[in-house]
Amino acid sequence: MSPTPIAPLNAWRALRRAAGFAIAAQVATMTAAAPLNVLVNPGDQGEQSRAASYLVLRAALADALREAKVGEANWIISTDATADLATTRSQMHDIFVAPAHVVSSALRHGYVPLVGNPKGAQAVIVAMKDKGMKTLADTAGKRLGLPLQDSVVTYLVRGELNAANTSLKSHYRSVVNMRYQDALLVCLQVRECDVVGVEKAVFDRWAAAGEPVMAVMQSRPAPGLSVAMRQSIAASGATARSLQPVLLRALTGSPSLVKSGMDQLATVETRDYEYVSTLGYFTPRQLPGAKVVDAGAVAELLGTGAIYIDTRTEAEYRAGHVPQARLVPYVEKSAKDTDFDARLDSFDLSKLPQDKAAPIIFACNGAECWKSYKASLAAVKAGYRQVHWFRGGFPEWRNASRQVAVAAKP
Repeated sequence: MSPTPIAPLNAWRALRRAAGFAIAAQVATMTAAAPLNVLVNPGDQGEQSRAASYLVLRAALADALREAKVGEANWIISTDATADLATTRSQMHDIFVAPAHVVSSALRHGYVPLVGNPKGAQAVIVAMKDKGMKTLADTAGKRLGLPLQDSVVTYLVRGELNAANTSLKSHYRSVVNMRYQDALLVCLQVRECDVVGVEKAVFDRWAAAGEPVMAVMQSRPAPGLSVAMRQSIAASGATARSLQPVLLRALTGSPSLVKSGMDQLATVETRDYEYVSTLGYFTPRQLPGAKVVDAGAVAELLGTGAIYIDTRTEAEYRAGHVPQARLVPYVEKSAKDTDFDARLDSFDLSKLPQDKAAPIIFACNGAECWKSYKASLAAVKAGYRQVHWFRGGFPEWRNASRQVAVAAKP
């Protein structure tokens, strides 16, 4: 058989390479032009209002995406913020239009905020004036009415209770959820609810209409309905910078958009979500029987002979710790919640000082770490009388430019 000529073979290979490059370029172009996945959750509204708001938001957003040359989109309407929270972790969607608690979760998992109402959501716990309740403590053991469980109002109320070192389950005799916030006023009127949680705008409307209601507790303001984009997309071609002014123009001023919750729009920053992002995620801000201390107080306590208990893992301790700290790991398997089941965890109380009057400091990896909270609570229940909880933990100590010790490798 004659050998294949070299020149034609090289030409054939070159042709194949060229064809391959052309196909690859075509695939890349198709991929770049692939529609964005946009999830729209209009928030705390009735089913018909949600559908109407979704259609208005979709039309305005579609126009904005085209004008900013971001591209077309696949649209998804959602009425389940709980499910949306899970999709932020998996980055299933390119753009979220959603209430503050969904957007704040997205910001922790690779998204950047674009536009929203910086102070659009605020929860209020409401009671009838003749009930005589004036503080959150007065509502203990009462019957509570709330919007649906994935409502931003319910999220804010639950988070504030958590921050006050209690929970819905332990603080109230019963909790009922209703689809419409105005139905909660009826619940108060017919005495089926002792207190209810609603948006401040709803409470203000009730009070302006002459209803005999009073605010027992108010959360801090959280952003309203907002738009967030996956960071990898926002960073390409300065997409966020080009899209923000277009979104502001497209979503501002229309009466129908105002009804959908996109009123008083502005560019928003990650810091606008700091408050809502800590609720239901961070530890409580107080612990009965223990004193919450900061890095300065910890340094003073160590100077007077207090014992510092580091409840983190051995690997974390070896990487860096507060000088004089003793490692007593809290092995955590229970939920990160004030209703946690301590029986699921392991903490060796025998490694604490025998003197129950000795000052002890418990710490771990910051306000979102529950190990030191649970260890402090265990010490209080065991009878220790000078329990100091360093809620900011090692990150606060390090950020305060305090001395850090590193353990030798085993």
